[in-house]
Amino acid sequence: MWKVVRQIARVGIATEPAPDIGEEKQAEASRIQAELLSILGDALSIREVDAGSCNGCELEINALGNPYYNLEGLGIKFVASPRHADLLLVTGPVSRNMEMALKRTYEATPEPKLVVAVGDCACDGGIFGESYATCGRVANVIPVDVTVPGCPPEPVEILRGILMAVRRRIQ
Repeated sequence: MWKVVRQIARVGIATEPAPDIGEEKQAEASRIQAELLSILGDALSIREVDAGSCNGCELEINALGNPYYNLEGLGIKFVASPRHADLLLVTGPVSRNMEMALKRTYEATPEPKLVVAVGDCACDGGIFGESYATCGRVANVIPVDVTVPGCPPEPVEILRGILMAVRRRIQ
């Protein structure tokens, strides 16, 4: 134990401060979150579906849970079952192996259901397009309400896409 304590005293704090995303992006994220919750009331439940992506978009979606965006703290949460979801967040070109699973997930989501396609691959097939291995964009398999282009899109852009989908629900 003393060896570890001596090393801690010798090395000091090995972490670095959190990066600054800038006042403008932080303010935009806060505004979007406040508007989302004013529309929804209490909460929004999101089911994220990876339909065959490279995981770049998933990294940005995971960033929504960090202290800058703090979705969980504001009542926006990710759920494990489509039966508990208000919104499907779909990434990647839909692989042939995920086509039926995505359709079943969509059918299991209760009405009124919203679908947001995240990333270039989900929006238009990206570099993969349509081939023997992929169905291409998400809209080829299930109806899509909003697309969020980018490879990968920034977390603020994903928030904007979610807000646009929620606005469509109330209209």
